[in-house]
Amino acid sequence: MTEEVNLTLKVCFLGDSSVGKTSLIKKYVYDIFDDSYLMTMGTKVTKKQISIEMPKYDKIFNLTFMIWDIIGDIHFRGLLHHSYLHGAGGALLVCDITRPETMESLNNWMESLQGEGDANIPTIFIGNKSDLQGKEKVNEKDMEMLAEIHSSLWYLTSAKTGVNVEEAFKTLGKRMIEEYLKNPERINTGS
Repeated sequence: MTEEVNLTLKVCFLGDSSVGKTSLIKKYVYDIFDDSYLMTMGTKVTKKQISIEMPKYDKIFNLTFMIWDIIGDIHFRGLLHHSYLHGAGGALLVCDITRPETMESLNNWMESLQGEGDANIPTIFIGNKSDLQGKEKVNEKDMEMLAEIHSSLWYLTSAKTGVNVEEAFKTLGKRMIEEYLKNPERINTGS
């Protein structure tokens, strides 16, 4: 009989301003896209529940993602309080593929994340705005190299069309489950 496991996991969304973090969250959680820009001040937490079947463990994981949308503006990075990153079970690091400097800064975001938690925290790199064809300045090879440096995975996404948004979250969920199964005490389960 397949066992059901309930986990509440903190997921941090990191990246510079205007890369589409909030839009990706809205697309994933509510299936909406709004192209008006409103800067996130501090952090906003959104909840999403999903189930992931892991047949090799004969388990179904009912995950509650507590998604932390963290301010990306460089002038406010000092506000990146320890509590925003502390206890993260995983992270999505987002860049805008039309602005290469946003991809370069993901190394700094990764450093901040690792400085607050476990160096092996599951991460996924996201090159967002793939719907802006012909305007790309970051390509698949760039994303692949970045992810490889950090022993991570990557996706090109579009908050507008929804391409790869669900897949990125599901992949992160699976990686977080694998980490939880290896070391249950290292993943903050919210319980």
